[in-house]
Amino acid sequence: MPNNQNDKLPHPNLQGGRPSRFALVFFVVTAVLFTAYFFRGEGRSSAKPIRYSDFLRYVEQNQVESVTIHDNNSVDIFLKGNTGSAGIPMKTLIPYQDPGLMGVLREKNINVSGAVSGISPWRVILEFLPWFIGFGFIWFMFRNMQGSGNKAFQFGKSRAKRYQDEGKKITFNDVAGQRDAKYELEEVVAFLKNPQKFTKMGARIPKGVLLVGMPGTGKTLMARAVAGEAGVAFFHMSGSDFVEMFVGVGASRVRDLFEQGRRSAPCIIFIDELDAVGRTRGAGYGGGHDEREQTLNQLLVEMDGFDSKDGVIILAATNRPDVLDPALLRPGRFDRQVVVAMPDIKEREAILNIHAAKIPLGKDIDLSRVARASPGMSGADIANLVNEAALFAARKDKAEVGMPDFEEARDKILMGVARTTLVISDKERRMTAIHEAGHALLHYYLKNADPLHKVTVVPHGRSLGMAMSLPEEDAYSRTRGWIEDRIVICYGGWIAERLFYNETTTGTKQDIQQATDMARHMVCEWGMAEELGPVAYGQEDEPIFLGKEIARHKDYSEDTARRIDKAVTEILNRARDLAQGILESHREGLEKLADALIAKETLVDDEVRAILGLPPRTDSAAAPAAGLKS
Repeated sequence: MPNNQNDKLPHPNLQGGRPSRFALVFFVVTAVLFTAYFFRGEGRSSAKPIRYSDFLRYVEQNQVESVTIHDNNSVDIFLKGNTGSAGIPMKTLIPYQDPGLMGVLREKNINVSGAVSGISPWRVILEFLPWFIGFGFIWFMFRNMQGSGNKAFQFGKSRAKRYQDEGKKITFNDVAGQRDAKYELEEVVAFLKNPQKFTKMGARIPKGVLLVGMPGTGKTLMARAVAGEAGVAFFHMSGSDFVEMFVGVGASRVRDLFEQGRRSAPCIIFIDELDAVGRTRGAGYGGGHDEREQTLNQLLVEMDGFDSKDGVIILAATNRPDVLDPALLRPGRFDRQVVVAMPDIKEREAILNIHAAKIPLGKDIDLSRVARASPGMSGADIANLVNEAALFAARKDKAEVGMPDFEEARDKILMGVARTTLVISDKERRMTAIHEAGHALLHYYLKNADPLHKVTVVPHGRSLGMAMSLPEEDAYSRTRGWIEDRIVICYGGWIAERLFYNETTTGTKQDIQQATDMARHMVCEWGMAEELGPVAYGQEDEPIFLGKEIARHKDYSEDTARRIDKAVTEILNRARDLAQGILESHREGLEKLADALIAKETLVDDEVRAILGLPPRTDSAAAPAAGLKS
């Protein structure tokens, strides 16, 4: 979908800048002073240090020509020319007060010179340098705290990015499908364009609109479209941007964000991934006073204090509305929830038209067929599908993207990347073919099963083979018959392996897991067990802090638990017996199908029907839809 990059204007608090010139000069001068101090004596002639007792011995032996005394604590010594160390200057320190030293030197006729040196400016500078550095650092910090650029201590400012459409605006026309969501949001647009129309009637526009939907359905794009339609400023910030390790930073950012909104009204404030900061309070292991909860409290206060006359609308998006704090969802805050649902077949075709307009398409392209082939895909999935098809065409040096490229792209997305270089022994390859043939054959002899689309023994992802079924139309709920047939198909590979090898492999693990999960859902959640009736058994223990189910709370007796286990086992046994009966009665066709899989590796529906001697499907039913792993 279009993405306008020309209208991105970062907030002034986020604009990068050069480091402070004062800081640069300050640290350079400091480094120069330290360098000059430690290397100030470099280049002078070196003097040999000796002990004070040796100096006195030289004096007594009349070997000293002259001395220079500095500050009554150090002596430079120059020996006479007839000594072995003549010409080599020496130095020593006077370790104690020696008032008789001058008398001895005069007695020996030694030339004495020297003076008390003044205060060295280097010493003064170095003694006061730590104070200079301390005061300079404090001044630098306070100066940056008061600044408005990208400087230190600005982590309390909002990191919201401001988008002001100046070039091509994103409007509802750029968002394919989502008719119901658009209808709800058009009222928000109308209020931002003409608020007097509502206020004069005494109506109150919703202060907050929560966009709820699965990942990739276009929640952020819908928010951008609202801002484009209304022609107002749009502030975007992620929920995780509020929370920091420093206490109070998140609340400070919330206050700053809403202050920016008030200054730019009318505008839209959009908070993406609201569940990062809006989870139910008191559910975390850190207690009730952690930083995230303080941020949420400030958000609740700011939203409740907003007046609709300000012309500020708060939009937020999440795919976990079940974990949000109830205070966020009450009227006066996020008092309207707009569901951004997965697209249906017409909406998928409209999304395909938007993305396919960017690539060269071949004459054989039928986007309506591709749309039927992708139920369950979100807008992001469809965009990825078009991109993968273009990549496949580019690898083959084709000038246009054709239907085979879309088929390959869809198989890659649904089944995973084909591992054509994986070396498999002939025995294991045949066992895989038998297993997948068992799955595939059952699709043609079960009343409620979806039609088979493709069966392959080419490894994809972590699977050595795969059978894919395709629903003929979008389905939003499933019947008991469909679920039972799916369980039967799950056991197809397990039964086929036992028929031909009288043993099973570890490749049946996922099939058995899927069958068991569906049977338990039928009994405990969907009320499809006659002996137990339409009663829900067990409650999921799902801590809000973790966000995932970690246990199922047992709220029934031991006798009921035995009845549940018995009902689940009966469903699985019936499915397994039915699968075994069908495969045994069509063992010859199963073996032919496995041989064809070994020879051709991949078979589509028409080829499988020809092998089994079944009539081809009609054109209306033959159009592929989407993949479900068997």
